[in-house]
Amino acid sequence: MRSGVRIGVDVGKARIGVARTDLHGMLATPVETVPRSSDGSDLARIREIAAELDAFEYVVGLPLSMSGGETASTQDARDFAVLLADGGIPVRMIDERLSTVSAQAALHRSGRNTRTSRPVIDQVAAVILVQHALDSERSSGNPPGILIAPSQGKGRD
Repeated sequence: MRSGVRIGVDVGKARIGVARTDLHGMLATPVETVPRSSDGSDLARIREIAAELDAFEYVVGLPLSMSGGETASTQDARDFAVLLADGGIPVRMIDERLSTVSAQAALHRSGRNTRTSRPVIDQVAAVILVQHALDSERSSGNPPGILIAPSQGKGRD
């Protein structure tokens, strides 16, 4: 198991849930919900969080359908991951099927209204995502998901 802080990123159309791991890769916790923007301020904020925490890797959710196919959000998440990779910290994408559903269910069980808790749901989804990555790496001994290459200077930033 590699040591170091990882940043979990759950990319949505309106908001981006951000979570982090501890230095030893044992536990994930929520950080914040970043508003999605077209001016690059969302990327800047996530990179700022990563710098503050001295993160060595991002884990970005890859939204797939239950059958494993592409969804309307799949390319958006991939594009965001490539732009994030342009910041110099490696990005890995992992299957995020059911992370948002699991987050909603967990909040519902705790008595929270999912409609008024959407920003919290995004953070919890990011926690579930990065915790899954930790568990996968721990069980396989290999870094999880797909390593994303930087765009080589293309795109917003």
